[in-house]
Amino acid sequence: MNYTIGEVAKKFKLSPSTLRYYDKEGLLPFVERKDSGIRVFSDNDLQLLDIIECLKMTGMPIKDIKIFIDWCIHGDTTLQERYNMFMERKEIVEEQMAALQKTLSTINYKCWYYKTALSAGTEKIHQDIKPRSLH
Repeated sequence: MNYTIGEVAKKFKLSPSTLRYYDKEGLLPFVERKDSGIRVFSDNDLQLLDIIECLKMTGMPIKDIKIFIDWCIHGDTTLQERYNMFMERKEIVEEQMAALQKTLSTINYKCWYYKTALSAGTEKIHQDIKPRSLH
């Protein structure tokens, strides 16, 4: 199936200009164009965009995503590089998740703290109550 840039932008919650930028930076090397120059996206292009957006969510810079795309173009000779890159990304995401879990624990504690204070009508209640386990 084929998609317009507007359809793809809407599906990925990106602006058409972002998609044009990705294309200009070489992240979408397989996107075809009509004779008029209009981009036509395929299902494979959408799968690649899923990966691009995933890598962006890990904090990977566009220039490094471009390296990954280049490795894909080179085929099986770059399987080890791609595997190593994803193992590195996995470690980064695990660290991000641990940091977010710590943040969530703090937020959960503060929710408990303020709920208890609201029920008592004062924060002074916490002078006598030790916080319960957050787990």
